[in-house]
Amino acid sequence: MFPAGFLGVENQLWIWLIAMVRPGAAMLAAPIFAARATPIQLRLILGLAIGMAAMNSVVFEMPEGGIASFNGFALVIGEVLAGLAMGFALQIGYAAAFVAGEAIANAMGLGFASMVDPQSGQSTQVVGQFLSIIATFILLVMDGHLLLINYVVQSYQALPPGGPMLSNDAIYGLVMFGGALLGAGVTVALPVAFALIMIQLVMGMLARSAPSLNLFAVGMPMALITGLILLAMTAPIMGQGIGDALRQGLDQAQTIAEGR
Repeated sequence: MFPAGFLGVENQLWIWLIAMVRPGAAMLAAPIFAARATPIQLRLILGLAIGMAAMNSVVFEMPEGGIASFNGFALVIGEVLAGLAMGFALQIGYAAAFVAGEAIANAMGLGFASMVDPQSGQSTQVVGQFLSIIATFILLVMDGHLLLINYVVQSYQALPPGGPMLSNDAIYGLVMFGGALLGAGVTVALPVAFALIMIQLVMGMLARSAPSLNLFAVGMPMALITGLILLAMTAPIMGQGIGDALRQGLDQAQTIAEGR
């Protein structure tokens, strides 16, 4: 039994816990927030702060039977899906940099060179890592992390806790947007990758005309040097393409937040 002054404490704690679910799920899938370098304590504090502010804008009542009931379980599932969908939409736009990096690195002959990605903790190619750093800077410059938090707060109006879940159209739109990831990555890598493919064709013609030529001694340094020069020349264009992919991810997250 709680004392008379603490009768509402348990209910308030449950409300705070529910308030953390949607922002926490969004941070679990979104870039920067989901990085291993981001402390879990920071995610919990941000999730609670964002959730408390958002819950004050809607009328919420605990389901009958509490969280352990069927209605409570459905409530938590709906909150998790809404948060993951918004965070994952931005992550798809962010992943275009990795797709472009993979294409460029393979054309440059750097497919064997890899390093640890701080976002996922997995091994990724160096060019993809370079473009992911550029994508992180662009996302911070365009206030993408703040826009995502804003969309999470706005989503409580169209998708209140305990209300309707994500519609089939919203899920279908997210799936179709995921299919556009490959196209966005190829668009970013096109200026460099196309030039490197042309160099590979020239090296192939030289190999046919001079069979004694050691392509490993000539072709690989040529592709590597040309790739580095092209990366420096086309960095503004690739940065613009990565920014466009991030904006598309934010637009998709806004569409989900509006319940469309």
